[in-house]
Amino acid sequence: MAGRPRDPDLEQRLLTTAWSLLTAHGYDALTLTQVAAQAGAHRTDVYRRWPSKVRLVADVLEEFLPPVPDFDTGALLADLRAFAEDLAGAWDQPWNDGLVGFLSDLRRDDEAARAFRGLVSRRSQPLVDAIARAVRRGEIDEVPDLALVGNLLE
Repeated sequence: MAGRPRDPDLEQRLLTTAWSLLTAHGYDALTLTQVAAQAGAHRTDVYRRWPSKVRLVADVLEEFLPPVPDFDTGALLADLRAFAEDLAGAWDQPWNDGLVGFLSDLRRDDEAARAFRGLVSRRSQPLVDAIARAVRRGEIDEVPDLALVGNLLE
């Protein structure tokens, strides 16, 4: 006898609920039990997918952080300025408060840290592309250490 059919929308509902709670109350206030209750799910539904809050939030950020636009103004300085202005605008967004506690918990979870590094790498791609365009246009002679540039801007 087969069990109850799986809810195909459950994972998305859990992620959406976690994003809502994260942006409304911050990382420290978020609990997996609270996510389950607000999503109309069981605690085991959450724990089966994410064994810890930091893993859940890593997936939530991957799903919901707005993309960084790829500015192509035709000049490196203008591209960098646009990229930096976009980053600065992110500091005013409600989701940003949720990052502080999350970042401190990353050091305790290698898998979540790897997922977050992948997210950061994908989000910094517009910066990498802007520098590559500048090299092709002859604005700069060589590609600098992109990780350093990204970290300085961030």
